Amino acid sequence: MKFKLDENFWTGALALFRSHGYETDTVHSENISGCTDAELFEKCVNEQRCLVTMDLDFSDIIRFPPDKSNGIVVFRLPQPFTCAGMEDLIAGFLEHVKSEPVRTKLWIVEPGRIRIHSSKDE
Repeated sequence: MKFKLDENFWTGALALFRSHGYETDTVHSENISGCTDAELFEKCVNEQRCLVTMDLDFSDIIRFPPDKSNGIVVFRLPQPFTCAGMEDLIAGFLEHVKSEPVRTKLWIVEPGRIRIHSSKDE
């Protein structure tokens, strides 16, 4: 499984994904910060990477259909949030993803729960 972290993630998050053995790139490392949401979605589709973001726009399944992607993961954070709290959310997601594939699904990850949206034909 391959992931791409959106520009709202820091290097600690990248290290956490990689420490779990996942091939992970970032928007920052590819110098595409500031690209449009549509461009980022298309790039992830073409690279067969699951997009990991805090941008709630990506939860719009009409605009960004998860069944056309390798998955979309949207983290919803309480305000204020801490890096330690975020690391706990990421670790929980990475534990959960061991038993549930992300491909073609929209995941909403927030403290205390993970919601998974998949197409009706699955």
